[in-house]
Amino acid sequence: MNDASLQTKNESLVVLSGNDVFTNSMVIAKGTDNQHESVVRLIKEQRKRLEKFGKIDFTDFKSGKRGRPTRIYKMNEPQATLLITFLDNTEKVADFKTELVRQFYAMRQFIFKRQTKGWERTREQGKLIRKLETDTLKSLVEYAKKQGYDHDDNLLYINYTKLANKICGVSGRNNANSEQLSNLSVAENIILHCIQAGIEEGKHYKDIYKDCKSRLEIFKSIAYIEVA
Repeated sequence: MNDASLQTKNESLVVLSGNDVFTNSMVIAKGTDNQHESVVRLIKEQRKRLEKFGKIDFTDFKSGKRGRPTRIYKMNEPQATLLITFLDNTEKVADFKTELVRQFYAMRQFIFKRQTKGWERTREQGKLIRKLETDTLKSLVEYAKKQGYDHDDNLLYINYTKLANKICGVSGRNNANSEQLSNLSVAENIILHCIQAGIEEGKHYKDIYKDCKSRLEIFKSIAYIEVA
């Protein structure tokens, strides 16, 4: 996965990888006026404490054909912040820590905005699927009434909504993240087509619900959806 550097007025100290932000041992060494070997030694000495915040990965960087490669350690925000506390608190270290924290924060804000835009797009797309599902449920209500269904019309809507939400591990659209919204749209699409197929085949409305539930359980297993 490619890392994207955060461009700032100063030198970039952090990189974005996936949905997390990292710096590395070389950046910390240069920024605090320490030898890289000294920073690496400190990482090894404090490894147990640092790895309470996640595994420390590394890359072996070779600058030329000869000589041993330099092992550069990748560090997330809490690891880097903790590591700096083990260094002598000089003015240089304090200034570097201030800038590092600022850049970590700026990148976090960037991730949040990006995820928010993605969430909004996914939510709007999901609304279209939900509209189609709702229209199909209207047809199901009329279909069920011909088979003797005499309960409140809303009960069918509620039962299918609860079924989709339960499968996707959400309490509703407004409380779901982007991944959950995507799963919910797929679940509602499955319900939509399952109902249409059931009506065309002349199945009992209760059997249509069972078919939907069975297909959604298969989707849950295939998509590795874990419900807390």
